[in-house]
Amino acid sequence: MDSKKLFRAGTAVFWLAVLALVALDTMSTGGIRVEPPPIALGSGQAASGGHCSGR
Repeated sequence: MDSKKLFRAGTAVFWLAVLALVALDTMSTGGIRVEPPPIALGSGQAASGGHCSGR
């Protein structure tokens, strides 16, 4: 098999596996989880608790 075809096949398998795992995770959660953003740069949101609140 040509190395280019092998690379494309490996890439396709990888992305199909990623999409399958995301779909599996989405189906098992029972809906959309409401979570805070991991980074709130410039949003004006003050930290109200946790390790980064400084309180």
